[in-house]
Amino acid sequence: MTELKGKWVLITGASRGIGRLAAVCMAQQGCNLILHSRKKAGTAELAEEVSAMGVEAYSVEAELSDTASVAAMLKEIDDTGTQVDVILNNAGLQIGYRVDYLNTPLEDFPVSFAINTIAPMQICYHFLPGMIERGFGRIVNTTSGIALEPEQAGYSASKAALDKVSIDLGSKLRGSDVIISLADPGWCRTDLGGPMAPNAPESAVPGVVVGAFVNDGKSGRIFRAQEYAGMTLADAVAKAEQVESPYQN
Repeated sequence: MTELKGKWVLITGASRGIGRLAAVCMAQQGCNLILHSRKKAGTAELAEEVSAMGVEAYSVEAELSDTASVAAMLKEIDDTGTQVDVILNNAGLQIGYRVDYLNTPLEDFPVSFAINTIAPMQICYHFLPGMIERGFGRIVNTTSGIALEPEQAGYSASKAALDKVSIDLGSKLRGSDVIISLADPGWCRTDLGGPMAPNAPESAVPGVVVGAFVNDGKSGRIFRAQEYAGMTLADAVAKAEQVESPYQN
């Protein structure tokens, strides 16, 4: 299990739900945190909470549907001199459930892709060169297990695209100590998942963060968070390292 104490972790969508829970989990491991939300006020209280745990933390803001806004956030991080070692691309958008799926609004696709695919990859492309140069980095992109539901076409297609680019990019990193993984939280009772979801948000931790702690040089794996519910982080990481990589050895 990788020791991340003192490392800087960027978490998108940290103001609530699974992103907030992941932030607390990482702080418990001694990580310093960069907390993203649409407005800095959204994570101000969380920054105080984790700082009281003995780690450093600060807030950044960006509207993830706007590439210029994301670029401004990335520049702000760079200007602080922070070395980002770990990225948890948690933020996502479920634009709607289209019962009349053959009349799905075409706007569902560009809006979903902007937040669920383009923004995470913009962040990855920005920080990966530094990770590669330093010989260390962890990126965990949040995906979804939704399948066979054309009612959620925009959302599911954007997550499938994120899977594809993450796995393909990870193939260039295999064997190194820069690891890209995907995490599927499962259907949880969050603002995105809704009140009818079967799983409490807490059940997604530690599964959504195990990709940050694996230490076996294997990229491109999807970690299904509900398979790790109730486990200690150490046990969850040990189990995650048994998951096969999609690449041939």
